[in-house]
Amino acid sequence: MPWRCRLGDALSSLQASCQRPLLEPSDQIIVALDGMAPEQALSFTATVPELRWVKVGLELFVAGGPAVVRQLRDQGKRVFLDLKFHDIPATMAGACRSAARLGAELITVHASAGSAALGAAQAAALESAAAAGLPAPTLLAVTVLTSWEQARFASELAIGEPLAAYVPRLAQLAAAAGIGGCVCSPLEVAALRAAHPEPFALVTPGIRPAGAALGDQQRVLTPAQAVAAGASQLVIGRPITAAPDPAAAFAACCLELGGF
Repeated sequence: MPWRCRLGDALSSLQASCQRPLLEPSDQIIVALDGMAPEQALSFTATVPELRWVKVGLELFVAGGPAVVRQLRDQGKRVFLDLKFHDIPATMAGACRSAARLGAELITVHASAGSAALGAAQAAALESAAAAGLPAPTLLAVTVLTSWEQARFASELAIGEPLAAYVPRLAQLAAAAGIGGCVCSPLEVAALRAAHPEPFALVTPGIRPAGAALGDQQRVLTPAQAVAAGASQLVIGRPITAAPDPAAAFAACCLELGGF
């Protein structure tokens, strides 16, 4: 009957909207362990007991290898493995297969690798996690690094398309290939969220609490501004890791998001 069809459609819509649960503030913040040696990273995470998510980037992974990911997971931390894979499809698939087997729950790939490589990476990551009995990871496509600004982007890479158009183009390419989300500047979150509703993840670096130094980031927002714009999770590094009291700095960021 018609009312049953309408009820079924409503329930399906509600189920889709609830696929990604609302996150607590401490789950929305991913602390970047950039610039740390493996022993420093493990010591640091022990000093911030409320910390749930950490980002392992190129520096830390090259220094500590897969072991550092396992050690962080042994501490109960969830790992965002930010190695930004960009290669031919077979190589990207192999890399994501290994990353998923380590237990990384967020894994970055470059959207500009193209749809074939993105699709191969996604399939390999899901297959590997399932075989190991681990949670399915979310692959995040990197659109444009937050260190780029428009004039230098155009002059050095000879890409005339404005960032405001180029970023959505890459995000759409990733979404069409089945990738679960994007890494993007917080200034691009609102437009991307309008085009890609939940459960598509939008993870944003370039987050600086009010009054914090910009460092090498050019396109930034505060934590509250980024979440209000539609970010799923925020990557915050030096404002927490270089603070005199990292636990207090982490708590302050959570408080800004409505927690603690």
